[in-house]
Amino acid sequence: MAFEPDAAITAAAAPTARPRSRLAHPKAAAGFVVSVALTFLGLLAITFFIGRVVPIDPVLALVGDRAPKAVYEAARAELGLDRPAIVQFASYVGDVVTGHLGTSVSTGRPVAEDLARVFPATLEMATLGIVIGIALGVPMGVYAASRRGSLTDQAIRIVGLFGYAVPAFWLGLVGLALFYAKLQWVSGPGRLEVYYDGMVEPVTGLLLVDSLLAGDSEIFWNALSHLALPASVLGFFSLAYISRMTRSFMLDQLAQEYVTTARVKGLPERLVLWRHAFRPIRVPLLTVCALSYAGLLEGSVMVETVFSWPGIGNYLTVALLNADMAAVLGATLVIGAVFVGINKLSDALYRVLDPRAR
Repeated sequence: MAFEPDAAITAAAAPTARPRSRLAHPKAAAGFVVSVALTFLGLLAITFFIGRVVPIDPVLALVGDRAPKAVYEAARAELGLDRPAIVQFASYVGDVVTGHLGTSVSTGRPVAEDLARVFPATLEMATLGIVIGIALGVPMGVYAASRRGSLTDQAIRIVGLFGYAVPAFWLGLVGLALFYAKLQWVSGPGRLEVYYDGMVEPVTGLLLVDSLLAGDSEIFWNALSHLALPASVLGFFSLAYISRMTRSFMLDQLAQEYVTTARVKGLPERLVLWRHAFRPIRVPLLTVCALSYAGLLEGSVMVETVFSWPGIGNYLTVALLNADMAAVLGATLVIGAVFVGINKLSDALYRVLDPRAR
């Protein structure tokens, strides 16, 4: 009889607990949407502010520095730069929402079309780079943590420090001199040989995928040969970060009592590492990999310049040299949106994988 009141309380509380759990999902979804919208609005504000403080006059870039004052003022009014800043910002937000990012002075085409053309090249290179970084960095970090203080551990840590210290352009130039010029293991700069240009219909913009869809293995292997070296350079930098973070997470888990208990029970070291110690670090490691991927997408400017890769980093560099502010702001906005999107996606996956965060 002593347990009957508790049972009654539990039974009475059960119906009220379910509605709260049902309402939690719409509230969480609404909060997620509002958070994304506010973050994107802040990104638009920062991009707009950058366009106003950068010492580049978009009117001069359009009409030239020898244009008469009347022509200059007419072009300034046409661009809307004579209106108040708050009106300009509202117009800028409306244009971005409708997909209008202006017209590039360098190419004469809409910036949105240019970005749709160059972004898949960066996406392809960064995706292969993060695959290399995860495939090598995670096992290296786990193995280094399991052999703490050994020569192997020291070697892996040196590789990580090397990845932090070496400039991307230097490593790219050394890679070209060694693997392309001397050993001829890979193809040189560019995304594809000139005589293959235009032979594959751009469906996704990703050459590897489009060549497979077209059933052209020759173009696929040529594109992969051009992609291998720049993607490996990016993969090396992500490998350095991922391996160091994996090692740090694993060292913390290997010091826990449940790992000691598993070893005392006689479980094989492989099971202790991957089944017991590695599982708790999957969630924070997911965030690390997501941030590393976003960093590759936004920080590949030097690699794209060295390898003449027609991606968004190269496009942004050319736009800056030509004082093409519409292209600069459009590329900056896309890079920022990608970073925000990957961040929010990793947060959502964090809640899915870790019930404690729901």
